[in-house]
Amino acid sequence: MIALDGTRLVAVTTTTPGLTAVRAGLLDYQAAWDEQRSLHESVVAGERGDTVLLLEHPSVYTAGKRTEPWDRPMDGTPVVDVDRGGKITWHGPGQLVGYPILRLPDPVDVVAYVRRTEELLIDVCAEFGLTAGRVEGRSGVWVPADDRGPARKVAAIGIRVARGVTLHGFSINCDCDLTYFDRIVPCGIRDAGVTSLTAELGRPISVADVLPVVERRLSTLIEV
Repeated sequence: MIALDGTRLVAVTTTTPGLTAVRAGLLDYQAAWDEQRSLHESVVAGERGDTVLLLEHPSVYTAGKRTEPWDRPMDGTPVVDVDRGGKITWHGPGQLVGYPILRLPDPVDVVAYVRRTEELLIDVCAEFGLTAGRVEGRSGVWVPADDRGPARKVAAIGIRVARGVTLHGFSINCDCDLTYFDRIVPCGIRDAGVTSLTAELGRPISVADVLPVVERRLSTLIEV
């Protein structure tokens, strides 16, 4: 189902206890969304176990259900409207995106799942030497305010849960071009910045560097 070619998804899969991670490379957003929905149907039906797509997108803006008109680009840049929570964000090269398609335990606790996702990303940052954490009332993972500026988001989370199985997921900025965020109000937040592992640590941190670290920690997403 995953190892395809041509215009279809090409991937390498690895197995983490309790789930399968799929390295999908650079993949168009619409193709990844279609694959998410196909995987979701399979997981809901019990035909496939928990699966996480790990990939990069060509440059694209996506808007969640809470996006306001003034959050969007003012220059006519296209935006893909999607059915996840949250507001607008950017995806593109140099950013690792994860789409976990997981069955949540019953009763479904979405907040607990978001917190587990944040924990995974905080631990990934720590492994590279970056101290990051949570900000009260805001999702995602943040570098705290310091003499360089206000709190800065290094990883974003936007999810949907349907029939007890998750869709969409997280992104972590590795060595992406942060100027893409200048065209929008990222996640609808005006009083904070966006950053990357490379910008904070002062050395190149690529998606290839971060990918195996995220894979090793994916079991954090599964409630035990």
